Amino acid sequence: MKFLFKIIAKINKKVLPSLTKKRLDPIKANKAQLALLGWRYYVTKNSMD
Repeated sequence: MKFLFKIIAKINKKVLPSLTKKRLDPIKANKAQLALLGWRYYVTKNSMD
């Protein structure tokens, strides 16, 4: 399962935008941006365990 999350993390890095590089403030983020942050956190957390 960890291997699957590592592959997903690599795909996320290539495809999805990096919101931290854009200096996104989580307080001012809309729901789609918060969902994207949550997804990236979930995948990163599971690929590292």
